[in-house]
Amino acid sequence: MGRIIAVVNQKGGVGKTTTAINLAAYLAEKGKYVLLVDVDPQANATSGMGHNYRELEHGLYDALVGNKQLRDVIHPTVIDGFRIVPATPSLAGANVELVNVDRREFRLRDMLEEMVAAYDYIIIDCPPSLGLLTVNSLVAAHEVLIPVQAEYYALEGLGQLLETLDLVRESINPNLKVLGAVITMFDNRNKLSKDVDAELRKFFPNKIFTTVIPRNVKLAEAPSFGKVIMHYDKFSRGAAAYDALADEVLELHKQEEASRQPIRNFVV
Repeated sequence: MGRIIAVVNQKGGVGKTTTAINLAAYLAEKGKYVLLVDVDPQANATSGMGHNYRELEHGLYDALVGNKQLRDVIHPTVIDGFRIVPATPSLAGANVELVNVDRREFRLRDMLEEMVAAYDYIIIDCPPSLGLLTVNSLVAAHEVLIPVQAEYYALEGLGQLLETLDLVRESINPNLKVLGAVITMFDNRNKLSKDVDAELRKFFPNKIFTTVIPRNVKLAEAPSFGKVIMHYDKFSRGAAAYDALADEVLELHKQEEASRQPIRNFVV
């Protein structure tokens, strides 16, 4: 069964979508079958993968409200083994339209249960809010990955997000785990970035990825060309960082799977 990872932070502008699309791309490049689900009505992941969301006839919204099956709104990307469920402008209305729907918090999970056996990873790009679409994402996910910008306000937002995760665990998804937080927009020349890095590691011990995503012009430029960083500038510092992050995610899961293996007792 595949792993469903929600990339989430209710604070905007922290590199959430950049992390979602580039982590997904590097996991696919390393031989994994990956599905990226754009749950953000801004559709930045969709446009960042080269799709014009205004011209798409169907997307995630149609599956959420029952007009389409999820498999009917999956689109290919230029990377083998990497597909996307795009967002369209209609998704902005889903928060309101789903309010009176039965099992509204479970809509995304119910749909992804049909897909999880077909993919190694399903990456969910969440909206920068804690509304119904984000709750759907957290209910559907096995794990959350939290991009955290290297700035002082990051701790305040992180605390609020962790409270939300606790509520979701208590009421709906008790198995939801924090895969880790990844520090983004890090400037090694800036003392502030280094101080925030140190504080975050105190606040979130053993849950901060070793990989740090630098502040990098190429990373900022790539989405405007509809490209992931490996296709825009594979030799940039941003590309090296997301390549390393994908390796780190794979290694964490490899270690977890190894720890689950039964210990055999041999009689001599």
